Amino acid sequence: MTIDTVLTELSSMLGDRLSRSKSDLLHHGGSESHFAPAPPDAVVWPETTNEVSRILQLCHGANVPVIPFGAGTSLEGHTSAPSGGVCLNMSRMNAVISADPGDMIAVVQPGLTREDLNHELRTLGVFFPVDPGANASIGGMAATRASGTTTVRYGSMRDNVLGLTVVLADGRIIKTGSRAAKSASGYDMTALFLGSEGTLGIITELTLRLHGIPEQINAGICAFADMAAAVGAVQQVIQMGIPMARIEFVDADTARAFNGYAGTDMPECPHLLVEFHGSPAAVAEASEGFGKIVKDFGATGYQHATRTEDRNALWKIRHHAYYAVLSLRPGARAVVTDICVPISKLAQAVEETQLDIIASGLLGPILGHVGDGNFHAILLIEDGNEAEKATAKALATRMSDRAIAMGGTITGEHGIGMGKLDLMETEHGAAWSVMGDIKSALDPTGILNPGKLVPQP
Repeated sequence: MTIDTVLTELSSMLGDRLSRSKSDLLHHGGSESHFAPAPPDAVVWPETTNEVSRILQLCHGANVPVIPFGAGTSLEGHTSAPSGGVCLNMSRMNAVISADPGDMIAVVQPGLTREDLNHELRTLGVFFPVDPGANASIGGMAATRASGTTTVRYGSMRDNVLGLTVVLADGRIIKTGSRAAKSASGYDMTALFLGSEGTLGIITELTLRLHGIPEQINAGICAFADMAAAVGAVQQVIQMGIPMARIEFVDADTARAFNGYAGTDMPECPHLLVEFHGSPAAVAEASEGFGKIVKDFGATGYQHATRTEDRNALWKIRHHAYYAVLSLRPGARAVVTDICVPISKLAQAVEETQLDIIASGLLGPILGHVGDGNFHAILLIEDGNEAEKATAKALATRMSDRAIAMGGTITGEHGIGMGKLDLMETEHGAAWSVMGDIKSALDPTGILNPGKLVPQP
């Protein structure tokens, strides 16, 4: 069977839910960052787990690559199709199958976005907390083991996914996990698929852990003379046990980008953005304690708000940081990278990264989830300038090497995709080849998202 035969059968099955139009192919093979377009041969929009199973059976029989696609917000080339094949756009599988506030559980389809999920849950007094910034799909967040602004309080996808329905490369449908709060039953198959980036199976259903909407939420922002003071303040806040739901930092260039992009009037210096959840008394106590500590580190202009519209405005700025930073150099592309280090090493990692950026001659704002040691650098390069791209990629590699030397990881959030494939052996050693063994066991013909995450044949 050839790919043309597969596409003919898929067209018969899916009708107008299969596209070979140039615009659809380019859209699904592109990237938000610096990767060159690598379009698939076709895009399909399945609507059921059984349809996904049938698609994979056909592709498995003909050795046709299959690349899952969520909201398209990944930054390391996860959804590119370097070997062609069929792109599985999951956006039509976007239902909340059930929501049970008694058990604090929701069962959802993978194409549902996090914002739409929380919109559906709002009347039940519960919410799903993982917030990577972009309005990503829940399936994509699971496939990349996403985290984000609320990780310091609620954890990552690893902590908030209880079970999955997964279609394997040959079309078999399996279920992992359960609705129970814990299990000691065999291998943790749910954890295996979280972070597998579509290389082991296609997620078609997720059982999620929910949390109660806090009685009160207080968000705040304050400015610092330099990043060292800001990071030092965060370390002290964590050591004092002040419960934070979010704690983010942005550097001076990011503040400047916000001002130009969103019309804000932030002082162009490093800032911390913070949020507290809980009872009114607990939130007030935490906010007051935070204010005292950051003042000792030279913070100025500490402002906080409890009104929903004021808090949303603050976090809208942070969530649009990527596009705000791009506006600092109109027409530029970005080499976007992230690392995660132990909190005790964060100040050193940020300072050394800033010195690297200055030495490179590139513009590269830094921002991140300071509460869990994860930060991002957005390295702006002229589109088509291969020399600048090489400089940026070398800088990103130095960041990763530094993180490993500090006991950290090459990515705390973005994942591997194609962009960090050559760094995996450095971090994992022989364990990386074991990942390849697992891939071979579940996908012996290598059709699932080839060219990503694991050693290449």
